[in-house]
Amino acid sequence: MFIYLQYTEDCRADMYPPKGPTFRGSVSWYTVDLDSPPSKRWTALITDKKTALVNVIQAIRDLANAFVPSGKLIELVDVTLPLMVDSLPDPFGEEIRGIAAVSEIPLGILEWILGKRDGMWMSFLTRSVLENANSYEEAKTLLAQTKLLAPAYFILGGNQTGQGCIVTRSRLLSIDILEIDLKMGRWYVLETNYDHWKEPLFLDDRRTPAMTCMNRTTQTNISLKTMYDVLSTKPVLNKLTTYTTLMQVSEGKLESYIRDCPNPCMPW
Repeated sequence: MFIYLQYTEDCRADMYPPKGPTFRGSVSWYTVDLDSPPSKRWTALITDKKTALVNVIQAIRDLANAFVPSGKLIELVDVTLPLMVDSLPDPFGEEIRGIAAVSEIPLGILEWILGKRDGMWMSFLTRSVLENANSYEEAKTLLAQTKLLAPAYFILGGNQTGQGCIVTRSRLLSIDILEIDLKMGRWYVLETNYDHWKEPLFLDDRRTPAMTCMNRTTQTNISLKTMYDVLSTKPVLNKLTTYTTLMQVSEGKLESYIRDCPNPCMPW
């Protein structure tokens, strides 16, 4: 128990605006023009990040070759996966071709790295809903009922009081939708990568400290500032925390920050 307690702390306060050792900087922003040709939409971003992208992919190549030293795995990816791009729905196939052309990374490798074999429908569905859904209810229905190629959690918020839910998905259907219910005293919903009706792994219980901090905050005081405080409290903040992103739909706010978790800090 002592080993775990050293990685926890009291609910943080006054962490916002972001500062101090847990704040590494603001995220760079790019404009992706969806009115431009699909093959050109990502050119500016990929040109800027080309070196970093190549380095990441080389590290993954090295890892793959460590497990399959013959190089056959990478060869299979290079030869076979490009054939799949033609089967992707518009405009995603053409966008991926454009990214491959600008980055000079083989199309098959790019598809593999981006998870376009088995997780593609989750990312495509998310974007499609953001582009096309005209209401909170329509977005919820699409996320709950569209077939996926892998299980997923979707956390959805609207711009009206009481609009918020966690959609727990299997590949084929919605297993559960947990909604904000003010009459039952449930003024927030919270997801930490475990089914909400199950106990989290005791070594990875971020749910309990997160709920403790939310309850101490109270509905009256909830804001981007206090949400950042909750998300800055260990072990909600941990070594795997890369970004903290805050969104407020009713005001059109979206902020994202690069994070660090100084020791002692949980590795996950």
